[in-house]
Amino acid sequence: MVVALRLGYPIILCRLVSSRTQSLGLGNLKPSNVSPQNHRRPISSESSNKASFTVNYLIKSCGLSPEEANLAATKVELQSPKGADSVLALLSSHGLSETQILRVVRSYPRVLVADPEKTLAPKIEFFSSVGLSRVDLARVLTFNPQLLSRSLENQIVPSYNLLRSLISEENVVAVLKRRSWLFLENHSRNVMPNIELLRELGMPRACMSLLVAHDTQVLMHNHEDLAQVIDEVRGMGFDLKKSTFVVALRALCGKSYRAIWNRNREIYKKCWGWSDDDVLSAFRKSPQCMILSEKKLMETMDFLVNKMGWPAAMIPTFPVILCFSLENRIIPRCSVVKVLMKKGLVDENMSLAYAVLPAEKRFLERFVTRYLSQVPNLMSVYEGELNVQDV
Repeated sequence: MVVALRLGYPIILCRLVSSRTQSLGLGNLKPSNVSPQNHRRPISSESSNKASFTVNYLIKSCGLSPEEANLAATKVELQSPKGADSVLALLSSHGLSETQILRVVRSYPRVLVADPEKTLAPKIEFFSSVGLSRVDLARVLTFNPQLLSRSLENQIVPSYNLLRSLISEENVVAVLKRRSWLFLENHSRNVMPNIELLRELGMPRACMSLLVAHDTQVLMHNHEDLAQVIDEVRGMGFDLKKSTFVVALRALCGKSYRAIWNRNREIYKKCWGWSDDDVLSAFRKSPQCMILSEKKLMETMDFLVNKMGWPAAMIPTFPVILCFSLENRIIPRCSVVKVLMKKGLVDENMSLAYAVLPAEKRFLERFVTRYLSQVPNLMSVYEGELNVQDV
């Protein structure tokens, strides 16, 4: 059947396919009719039996270890296998493997006492209707099974409509796959105030869309904290109307990213002789260079400075180079340049940025195709089939 949901947002139509799974046959426990003299023992026995049944079911039907089952049993109590079996059948019918179902139950045991037909199936069908493939749906639910605990009408659909008002349907699916936690948020607490603040400050729609699609977690930060980071980023000279502002926000939002930023600042200064001005200049030009992994940063700097002889003080002028793949871009191109320098075909003082920055087509025209008559195997060097010393 087709259901139209009106939630103060644009109407969203989704085809909710009724599940053939049976409804749960769970009833409320009735007070025991035992006398005061023997009241404690029967209840204790009954409770113990239910706990034992729940643990056994979690182990035998869901695949949890005894330790995991005992922990999960503190969060959920099963009275019969009927309803839980229907939930497992529903998850399986939508493509979740046994391993994925195990992870869902381990993370969110109460899924087993949800109504598969009235509660779970409509949510799963909604996610399918907005473009999640069967494989992606299984992955999303495995990664974030708490999605199944949220109200379809009051939380999931409004979250979708909010995203859809800012980004394309394809990007909404991408957010679901990478940042589905947004669908658990109370948007009025942080997300909407953060969006409104950025709008008031003049962030254009293109940058807002970029932020929502690729750095959704920034909008989920505490509103007061994000306001301070916005002021800090603006104070560093970033333009709110440019995409670099979005990346800079991500780099300084949250304790983990800021810790990476501070660590990399110290590496650039202590290991490679950069000044504070060099760090700030590089950050303004390519914010991503300040949130690279330590391994990536050190390996790339070592190659450029120690193996290619590029002065470390020159790299803040072209910091985006640090973000390129060392194996797939920097080394192949620099290998070609090394051969050409070795044969005297290019100036040894040529800036490596001239070779590393251009798009591949332009690089090949400038450094490979142009010299094939003098160095026939130059393409083999570029493709990694021939070492520089063998040319």
